[in-house]
Amino acid sequence: MRNHTIITTFILLGLTDDPLLQAAIFIFLFLAYVLSVAGNLTIISLICVDSHLKTAMYFFLQNFSFLEISFTTACVPRYLYSLSTGDRKITYNSCATQIFFTDLLGVTEFFLLATMSYDRCVAICKPLHYVTLMSNRVCRRLILCCWAAGFWVILPPLSLGLHLEFCDSDIIDHFVCDASPLLKISCSDTWLIEQMVLVSAVLTFIMTLVCVVLSYGCIISTIMRFPSSQQKKKAFSTCSSHMVVVSITYGSCIFVYVKPSAKESVAINKGVTVLTTSIAPMLNPFIYTLRNKQVRQALSDSIKRVEFFLKK
Repeated sequence: MRNHTIITTFILLGLTDDPLLQAAIFIFLFLAYVLSVAGNLTIISLICVDSHLKTAMYFFLQNFSFLEISFTTACVPRYLYSLSTGDRKITYNSCATQIFFTDLLGVTEFFLLATMSYDRCVAICKPLHYVTLMSNRVCRRLILCCWAAGFWVILPPLSLGLHLEFCDSDIIDHFVCDASPLLKISCSDTWLIEQMVLVSAVLTFIMTLVCVVLSYGCIISTIMRFPSSQQKKKAFSTCSSHMVVVSITYGSCIFVYVKPSAKESVAINKGVTVLTTSIAPMLNPFIYTLRNKQVRQALSDSIKRVEFFLKK
């Protein structure tokens, strides 16, 4: 029998030990978090109040903004607390909870991006049938399927992970609780769960990417058959914001979720995690508002209504 003390509290190393860098990181992450929450809440509010944004496209965008707020909230505030107080400790239960929500939200986001690609495909390739094919009932079911898929993808490795023991080290080399550094310090046999994590990540990435590629392949093929350049430009403009977000998400997350975890990749994974949990959620509202005429118009109308109300 092994005589080990079971660890129930971990220490998150964070991004750096330099006090000056910690202060700069705190300011940056705090501002990014505030902008992210404010920007995504603005999009959610605009879609709720503006009658011109009641289509399937904006219904999915509203849910995407909710996911972005939830995802960044699951990661950033805990690290901001650690930077401001110097308390790097996190309990096992808190760590497991953070992993559950970050993984669930992250995987669900991939499926939602694939669903949004399908929505754009239907809108451009089957415009006369769009309202029927993407009815409110269908959209709600697709959102439910995204969440269900995310849950079932993370369930097998997460259920095995709850039985891991930690007895040799309590130091997690990250600023959030993440599966990869957590598995490295476990004194249990982690081979099976590591393979399950890798398979789940690769399958999620490939399945959703195939859906995105097929959807945009159909979109491009249809657009190229349009007779006028004005029609082509207008069609591409309806997809441009989503294409930018897809590029950022897949281009960055491939390192975190697909690349095998090794010692030399720790710094890269930390940097990419900052991008996916803080920078991307902050940028996405600006991408959708700056590149989408209807959202810009809705924002302008809302500002005018507020100004009119204040002048009363």
